[in-house]
Amino acid sequence: MPVVRIDLIKRDDPTLGRRIGEVVYAAMRETINVPDRDNFQLITEHDAAHFVFDNSYLGIERSDDMVFIHLTISEGRSVELKKALFQAIAEGVHEKTGLRKEDVFIYLVEVKKENWSFGNGVAQYVT
Repeated sequence: MPVVRIDLIKRDDPTLGRRIGEVVYAAMRETINVPDRDNFQLITEHDAAHFVFDNSYLGIERSDDMVFIHLTISEGRSVELKKALFQAIAEGVHEKTGLRKEDVFIYLVEVKKENWSFGNGVAQYVT
């Protein structure tokens, strides 16, 4: 059900975005029960001039290592599950990439199941 978009500043390490994506997928499987093989991600690298964020909003000190992770998922998960997901992603990204948890910005959008088509112009989740 999820589509993940990962945006980051272009770096010398071309594998960073993919490694972050692996962490996100594992965290979704572990915390919000995303099915096996339900892994759709868009990973985009930007030049610094086109990557804008406030480096201290809400008292969180961010660096140029900032990464945006946008999750679009089907609605219905509890606040507790979402919190667990956010924590698992931030900790996993830190452990697997060395990026600071302060630099992991996650935003989640929930949609109704009727708003998905995984191919063939069919709304697979509705009958």
